[in-house]
Order: sequence, then C-alpha cells, then structure tokens
Amino acid sequence: MTTAHPRPGGALRSETVRVLVTGGAGFIGSHVADLLAADGHEVVVLDALVPQAHGGEVPPWTRGHRFVHGDVRDVEVLRPLLSGIDAVCHQAAMVGHGVDPSDAPEYASHNDLGTAVLLAEMHRAGIGRLVLAGSMVVYGEGRYDCIEHATVRPGPRAPVDLDAGRFEPRCPACGRGLVPGLVPESAPADPRSTYAATKLAQEHLSAAWARQTGGAVWSLRYHNVYGSRMPFDTPYAGVASLFRSALERGEAPRVLEDGRQRRDFVHVTDVAAANLAALTAPVDGFVAANVCSGEPHTVGELATELAKAMAGPEPRVVGGARPGDVRHVVADPAFARERLGFRARVAFAEGMAAFATDPLRAPASLPRPAVIDR
Repeated sequence: MTTAHPRPGGALRSETVRVLVTGGAGFIGSHVADLLAADGHEVVVLDALVPQAHGGEVPPWTRGHRFVHGDVRDVEVLRPLLSGIDAVCHQAAMVGHGVDPSDAPEYASHNDLGTAVLLAEMHRAGIGRLVLAGSMVVYGEGRYDCIEHATVRPGPRAPVDLDAGRFEPRCPACGRGLVPGLVPESAPADPRSTYAATKLAQEHLSAAWARQTGGAVWSLRYHNVYGSRMPFDTPYAGVASLFRSALERGEAPRVLEDGRQRRDFVHVTDVAAANLAALTAPVDGFVAANVCSGEPHTVGELATELAKAMAGPEPRVVGGARPGDVRHVVADPAFARERLGFRARVAFAEGMAAFATDPLRAPASLPRPAVIDR
C-alpha cells in the first residue's frame, strides 16, 4: 500500500488509508468498516464485544477484516494496533439511556476513559486524524422559538406535567407554547442523561487533543440510527429495535408520551457514508457535524410504519416518558452537506420496509478477548 501521512487541518495525502475502527464489530462500526474496505482502505477492527450489544460469538461480518477482540482502554492491546495506522474511526461506546444511574461508572469508563486512552496513544503513535462517533444527545432538547422571546432553551420537563399528559416544553420566560425547529451544530450543549454527558465529554477530550497536537477531528453527531445488525431486545437498544422486537413477539409497539415527539431517523448505511466522507474531508482542529436524514418523523410514525411493514398490530400510545427523554430533536443537515458533501440516500419508508426483515443481534455473555487475522 501507499503510506498516508496526516496533515493537520487538511485531508490525508493518500487515496489508500489504513484505518483502525474501534467498536468495528458493532451495529454502526461494522457498517463503517465494511464501507471503508469496499472503498479500498485497509481496515483493522477492535471491539470489546460488550454483552449489552453482542451475542456469544464473534459476529460473522468481521470475517473480511483483521479483527482484534479487546478493549480500547487496554494500552497493551491498543498500542501495537496503532503502529502503521493513518486514521481512527472511533465508534466504541456504551450507548442508550441505560437502566438506572448505577450505569454511570460504566458509561464514563467505556466512553470517556476509553477515548482518553485512545487519544493519548494516537499522539504517541503520531496519528493526526480522528473521526468520532458523536451524538445528537449533546443538544438535550432541540431548537425552539417563542413568538415573543425568539429562540429559547426550555428546561427539563417536570414530572407532574408528563404525568398529566403535558408533553410539549413551554417558554421559560412567558410559559407560551413553542415551535420546534432545526438544530444547528452551533446550538448550546445541554446533555440530559448520563450517556449524553459522556458523549459531550468525548467531544471535549477530542477538541483538547486537536488543539494540543494540531490533529484533525470530525465529530459526527448521529441522530436516531437504525438498520441491520442493531442489538435485539435490550434496554440499551434504540427505539426502532424495541418496536421491532415487540412486533416479532406479536405485540403492539408501546409508544411513550403521545407519539408526536419528533426525531430524525437515519439509516446506518448513510451513517457509514458520512464516516467515509469525514475520513478525508479537510478540517481544521475539531469540527462537529449533524448526521441525519433531513426527513423528520414522529416516534408514532416510526411505530406505525414498522407495524405496517411487518403486518403486525397497531401501536399503542401509553403516555409516560423515560427519565432523560427530550421532546423534539430535529437536525439541520446543511453543514454536513456543505462541508462533507454528505446527503442521506435512504428514504424513511424504504428504510423501514427493509428494517422489518433486517438481521438483528441478541446480547449474551462472552468469552475473553482474542485476535483474528483475516
């Protein structure tokens, strides 16, 4: 291969890049690894195979790559892997809202300590390009406008309002109803769950590393990703997977709140394409970009479309809300389109029809790490 050398603030110099994909056996990371390899890049996959996301065997889709079963926090595993690497796509993380606050140490360890160890070892190895799996959860509630007070930031919704079925945030100044809008990357961060706090910390660590080293970082703030290889039927999975699991059991999907909360559901193959673009796109220091479909839908629409695709029972709207849930988060896709040339290709109805039969994964306990060279 032709060796590629990182150039701070610019693109990698070679068309062929050797990439370490952390979390590369997982839902999103495996699609990233596959697309990078299909585009001609050399891929090394590192994955801890945590039981919240994986079954008891090495996933079959790793067979086309050099696969290392190990933890990004383990320097003895990580350091030799970084030798000869040109760039890192960092997908490894604990995801989801978790079960309760007792998950916090695990989230902080996997997401933040893991990122800190990776960045330190990248500096040691002279690697200057990072693509980080960011998240829209750093925004908290999305963008809202008040007829009197323009753009405002509503606080967390009160449990008494949620219990009474009052789900829409109100203006913190006058109490009026708000109009939700598109969230740009410049929106203030406002994490409202342990997971969200750790994802924001990953960005801060990466931004500090970029300033200190002259390195280049794209943080791709994924919105609600769905598609094949999602973990099946686990409290850490995304809402699309939970609805799919219920329908496979012959049960109606249970939709929280009133089902009108809005999200941007983006297909995993589009997310992989954004990672491919970010691998070589010019960037100065740290830059964040929304990765979304640009086609917002309600959670109720998601449940209805999936039930239709699976010929299952109609969704049940059950009210209530999970702790840390926000009402509306709909992204502005303009920056990623302009700077990365990224535009999502998979339409909502098309993606849901495919997701009805996409293979998912069941979590289970796992053996200790091993290395597989392909």
